[in-house]
Amino acid sequence: MDYEIKTSRLRLVPIQTGDLDELHRLWTGPEMRKYIWDDVAISREEAASIITLSTGYFMHERFGLWAMRPAETVAEVGRIIGFCGFWYFRDPPGLELIYGLEPAYWGRGLATEAARAMIEYGFDQLSLESIVGSTDAANTRSVLVMERAGMTLTRREVIGSLDTVFYAISRSEYEHAGKPDL
Repeated sequence: MDYEIKTSRLRLVPIQTGDLDELHRLWTGPEMRKYIWDDVAISREEAASIITLSTGYFMHERFGLWAMRPAETVAEVGRIIGFCGFWYFRDPPGLELIYGLEPAYWGRGLATEAARAMIEYGFDQLSLESIVGSTDAANTRSVLVMERAGMTLTRREVIGSLDTVFYAISRSEYEHAGKPDL
């Protein structure tokens, strides 16, 4: 099955081993790692492990991490500018929406566009009943992305000494709001 997703400004393609250098560069940038990796610069080997795990998820569960690339009509076509998808977090593991965007592309609505595409995929292709996302409460940009994607705050708690907010959208809320224009 082809898992490529196109929006008006993005091509979302499952991450692959050939993306390692670009993803490692992206994931270890100071702004990205601050909230995605709790300010730890992950090693190249850790990045490779994540790619391998994502590939396995796609083979068995039809989700994982997608590379965000500008659409053909945007300059720098083909370059990875972010990532998005679904990933298991916490213990016991729970499936959550995840996304990250290179700072040079912040403020253009691209993370929201990718989040909406993932929400649509989650409901339409994976038949999920609800979609959850979380972030550090201090990550106000990520909070805005979830809110603009139609998610609402469901709880706030301290997890591993981090003030964490959780957002969600149910299938009925998604269907009631209507599919967003991507």
